[in-house]
Amino acid sequence: MNNLVVLVCLESPHAFWHLSDEHVKTLRTAFPFVHFRIATNDTITEYLPDAQVYFGWRFQPEWFRLASSLVWIASPSAGTDHLPIAGAQVAGVTVTRSYGFHGRPMAEHAMGLILGFSRGLFTSSRLQRTQQWWKDDLAEEFFDLASATMAIVGCGSIGTQLAHAARAFGMNVLGVRRKPPATGADPDGITWMRTDDILQAVGSADVVVDLLPATDSTRRFFDLKVFAGFKPGSLFVNLGRASTVDQTALLEALDTGRLRGAALDVTDPRPLPMGHPLRWHPRVVLSPKSAAFSRTYMDDAVAFFADNLRRYLAAAPLNGMVTAPTPPTSAAGG
Repeated sequence: MNNLVVLVCLESPHAFWHLSDEHVKTLRTAFPFVHFRIATNDTITEYLPDAQVYFGWRFQPEWFRLASSLVWIASPSAGTDHLPIAGAQVAGVTVTRSYGFHGRPMAEHAMGLILGFSRGLFTSSRLQRTQQWWKDDLAEEFFDLASATMAIVGCGSIGTQLAHAARAFGMNVLGVRRKPPATGADPDGITWMRTDDILQAVGSADVVVDLLPATDSTRRFFDLKVFAGFKPGSLFVNLGRASTVDQTALLEALDTGRLRGAALDVTDPRPLPMGHPLRWHPRVVLSPKSAAFSRTYMDDAVAFFADNLRRYLAAAPLNGMVTAPTPPTSAAGG
């Protein structure tokens, strides 16, 4: 039986996104007959010719010509718009994304931003520098989360975890997706709606959270028409992809007062130029694509990959499949 070579390249300046020596030890202990090759961004091309499995943040399209033995690309990310999906399909390479562990930090991030607006915390941070006392300002601005409605657009596994957090604050939750689950009682307390009914959803929501992926069909999904349909005085939060929002339309909705505010973890471009109006708008709060920050991120990512590697070795279906599977010709080490 042939040996399986797994190439891993998970470098990051942030420790929680970086593969540690302990993570490598965990993988080698769990799979003693698999050859793990740990690469850096500078050495990855040296190892590609022998790799059958690649576990990493990114995969450049030109690498396919070097990776003649490759059958599976595993990403620790939930999104796949940064991966060469079309090239993988042409090459017959399986691509998997990860899920299940991004939701907790992203739900925390979303609720932090929402509370910042609902309790006037961002306004307090701004006015403490210029005013001695601003209680009356907050009395006009705050809003209650209890009994308010949150619409989660692109409500998948991350959105479901956000729904749990919102429900803990007494919020009603609308889950908007292209194909909602079957009708009936929902154990997560979500009222499901179709993407086609977006105007009805945003028209009844006090908070709208964008978790849409970047696809051709979601490009500028939130446009002038959709923002015009928002409930007056509602809040917009984007933790999905910047390409899903027409930022000119967003600014108009803010300037006309249709929106009370916007919290953006993603923008186009990233980062925004220092003079961009979204940076200086008094009702906009930006975070630097940090919604998925978690001290346990790489622990969870390695655990997800390890579970999928066991499936691969057993010729079982992989979780997080993005492209069609390529059955391993020799699914084990020796």
